[in-house]
Amino acid sequence: MRHRIPLCALALAAVAAAGCTDSDPGDRGTAPRPSSPTTSPADLCAHVVGGWARQIYDSGDRGYGDYQSMGLSNGQYQILRDILDAARVERRRETDAAGRKLIDRQARERCADRYRDGGPSGGPWV
Repeated sequence: MRHRIPLCALALAAVAAAGCTDSDPGDRGTAPRPSSPTTSPADLCAHVVGGWARQIYDSGDRGYGDYQSMGLSNGQYQILRDILDAARVERRRETDAAGRKLIDRQARERCADRYRDGGPSGGPWV
């Protein structure tokens, strides 16, 4: 009895064998590409929350969407709202520029605090 091997199985084996070598991948004459840098959850939070806060603050506080439409978790949205409240007070006490500085500072601080232990444990939208 002859065994028949499907042609596609042979083709896959040939392709797999052609890609295998006994040499070190570093020996191919090309340097490995460095991996792209990753952004920490705290830095990403500060960037997104700070960006939304500045946009809303600079627009004259005309309102904004719900947290999901902004791409924020509920916790990040709460940070945004708290920062905007504080920035509005700072604007009344000092200047627009003082409010913007407060937004940047508090976004970094509050997001760093939120993600200090790796992040919230109640799911991605917390």
